[in-house]
Amino acid sequence: MTTTPTDLFAKIHGHEREEQLRMAREADLLPYFRLLDGPARPVVEMEGAERIMLGSNNYLGLTGDERVLQGARDALEQYGTGLTGSRLLNGTIPLHTELEQEIADWMGTEAAMVFTTGHQTNLGTIGTIAGPGDTVVADSGDHASILDGCIQSKAKLRPFRHNRMEKLEKQLERASGDGGGVLVVVDGVFSMEGDIAPVDEIAALCREHGARLLVDDAHGAGVIGARGSGTPELLGAEEQVDLRTGTFSKSLASCGGFVAGQADVIEYLRISSRAYLFTASAVPAAIGAALAALRIVRSPEGPGLFASVLDNARYLRDGLAALGYAVVEPQRLPGDGAQLDAPGVVDGTIVTPIVPVVVGDDWKAVLLWRALWDAGVFVNTALHPAVPPSGALLRTSVMATHSREDLDRALAAFASVKEEFEAEHGPLPGPGSH
Repeated sequence: MTTTPTDLFAKIHGHEREEQLRMAREADLLPYFRLLDGPARPVVEMEGAERIMLGSNNYLGLTGDERVLQGARDALEQYGTGLTGSRLLNGTIPLHTELEQEIADWMGTEAAMVFTTGHQTNLGTIGTIAGPGDTVVADSGDHASILDGCIQSKAKLRPFRHNRMEKLEKQLERASGDGGGVLVVVDGVFSMEGDIAPVDEIAALCREHGARLLVDDAHGAGVIGARGSGTPELLGAEEQVDLRTGTFSKSLASCGGFVAGQADVIEYLRISSRAYLFTASAVPAAIGAALAALRIVRSPEGPGLFASVLDNARYLRDGLAALGYAVVEPQRLPGDGAQLDAPGVVDGTIVTPIVPVVVGDDWKAVLLWRALWDAGVFVNTALHPAVPPSGALLRTSVMATHSREDLDRALAAFASVKEEFEAEHGPLPGPGSH
């Protein structure tokens, strides 16, 4: 007897978010897919109004830098709008090899390779290095691209609670009995929480248990450390990190991603990673822009940019805390190994460019987002399952090019909105709730 199969599309109706999405759209409360009418700058045009942009990853403000724009223009003029093929076949140009060499030099590694997107970087690296029979140990706060790489690898996944070293150690002990190789993967700077992984401690545990370590520094590279190469540099652990991944879509003002490490591993990825071999090469303008931005980061101008974005982050964090919002505390760096004289480090602490404001309830977060939108400030909204249940937050982020006037205007909006919001919807979480 034959049975009628379930309609594959049945799941798109009646899912848990359908009613919430309908209500949000009807009330014009949907915080996603809003239209940007111009460049990603500190103050932007969005849907016909000027808004202070506190929702961009343009940390150094280089998307509008004339040198970066010229790098994109030059690549466009010389190589056209697209390469129409993979890197393996017809999609490699001299700009790729220049960029890969300069990334390796910047990261202090033997080699590097460039992917078309940051997501593909983690997918193609983790999904190739790890395989069935191996184990990946990952922080519960890791980016979705890391989880996707784990799924593609078919390795056993052992997550540990965010930044809890005793939980990591326990999972490493369990992984030692799994029978295969072990890869630990953590974000350098976590994209929602805004905190830093203790890479020095993680590296020590990896050495103790014979595991390899990959640090995804998408939000740290170009921001943190004396030369801006990221979290391992800041914490004095560069020599103990096996692979470092990152993206061009944050500080490097473009789109794409990279992995850096020892030459034989990079060569293996170059001929084995399906996400690299079977996707079209990035458009030349993206590579030209990333290379121009990297050269600014590595120039004497770089440390000043790092200091500006990190000083702005601390200013915004302190201002929000003074207003009574629940925000992160400045993170204390270890006394040994860390670059306590690096840009943005004050009294042994650092605040990254990501400053989350904890709200708790999903609907309250959406309503607060809308109130800020109406007041001329754009922030990102993170709801469950992107964050834990009852952990909804507004993710604010700053640029080196935000002026104090920009940030003061934003803080004034946060102040007026909070008073009106709490009068209507009840109190928001206060300091210490993060």
